[in-house]
Amino acid sequence: MYSPSGLPTRSSPVPRPMKRHHSVRQIAHRVHDSFTSRLCKLICAIFLTLVLAVGLISFILWLSLRPHRPRFHIHGFGVVGLGQGTDITQIQFNATARNANHNIGVYYDSMDGSVFYKDQSIGSKPLLFPFYQGPKNTTDVEDTITVTTLKENGQRWTEIMNERNMARVVVFRLEIVSIIRFQISKWHSRPHRMHANCEVSVGPDGVILPISKDKRCPVYFT
Repeated sequence: MYSPSGLPTRSSPVPRPMKRHHSVRQIAHRVHDSFTSRLCKLICAIFLTLVLAVGLISFILWLSLRPHRPRFHIHGFGVVGLGQGTDITQIQFNATARNANHNIGVYYDSMDGSVFYKDQSIGSKPLLFPFYQGPKNTTDVEDTITVTTLKENGQRWTEIMNERNMARVVVFRLEIVSIIRFQISKWHSRPHRMHANCEVSVGPDGVILPISKDKRCPVYFT
């Protein structure tokens, strides 16, 4: 640069930024804070990883050990007396109970059967003694129930005969009620009251129709 007189002049020196001098205590405090922050982050990451791993293992075990309810199928059903149009005395049936679990057994503490017509019980009885059913096992449930509440020429008997003669189909319901417990290794679950409801259609001869034969029965707990 030049002055008004034409002589060169020195430019003003540019001020340099002042260097900050940190004490040893400040530096140590910053290092401590950084180490603490990293340690906290590491502990949180390890904790979250453990929680995720435990949750995943628990979910897999739950899927593999979750007990499935037994499966019931109705295979045979016959109403003695319906084909002749006389007094209905007995109902014979054949069903199966299937434990489809791979590693879980089922204890049946009791099993009772009842036959219903239009939600009115017409006969019932105990079916099987207490028994254990292993995994992937099927048990036959076959018995004869004596009809006790139907009287010839009574209201229900008349309704059944009318359906037999007009619709050519009569619908009954077999209900199997069991108290069961699941077994996983040496652990036993609490007792569950299980209901299997098998709706069965029979023809004029009193024999199960193909539409109901080998049908799976809905199962629920109470």
